[in-house]
Amino acid sequence: MAQIDPDSPVPKYFQLREILLDLIENNELAIGTAIPSERELCQRFGLSRMTVRQAVDHLVSEGRLQRVAGKGTFVARPKIEMALRLTSFSEEMRARGMEPGSRDLDRRVVRASAHLARELGIQPGDEVHFIERLRTAAGEPMCIERAHIPVSIAPDLDTHDLTGRSLYALLETRYGLVLDAGELTIDGGIADPGDADLLKLPRGGAVLLLQRRSYAGGVCAELGVSTYRADRYQLRTILELPTRRA
Repeated sequence: MAQIDPDSPVPKYFQLREILLDLIENNELAIGTAIPSERELCQRFGLSRMTVRQAVDHLVSEGRLQRVAGKGTFVARPKIEMALRLTSFSEEMRARGMEPGSRDLDRRVVRASAHLARELGIQPGDEVHFIERLRTAAGEPMCIERAHIPVSIAPDLDTHDLTGRSLYALLETRYGLVLDAGELTIDGGIADPGDADLLKLPRGGAVLLLQRRSYAGGVCAELGVSTYRADRYQLRTILELPTRRA
């Protein structure tokens, strides 16, 4: 096992963080198992309790460890990487070897408010499908999706069963709507009590709020707002330098 190098310019708490991460990633500390206590880590690595706690705090904040009151600190399940691209929840989960699922929470046709009409590029009062679903992966609740789709482009959408189905796949196969562009806004937030219960989060649990406007052939086909569990997701994107003019 690696040891703390007292002469290294790297802070001792960060060295311990790296050691614990290696143990997790090499499966020497398996998911769901307790890590050694602070006292044991202090003795094993010759560190103060404050230094050990700082290292553990970092791993907890990163979602690699989880504290359970009265029991200890455990290796957390790895977060699911959410690539920032136009794809469906079902596609994302299957790409990670997880079976997607869904449960209808609400399905109805509403009249577009002035705000919703502006977002969708339709007239106030036009009919809009409202679809609210709890999405799961391997049976575990992951997010709540709330989608608004103009009735004019998907007339009988409310008659189709979406249980275990991708909404985007249905829009493509039934209505010829291939979503080819979109805009995404991401915010952090706190789950309201109803969403927290559905997502099996503690009251006041953190969530990621994703608002997406999706287009098909230049037409806005969907305005979606999704509430994701922040303890199970992390966002990933590729950073590129803008092309410079010669």
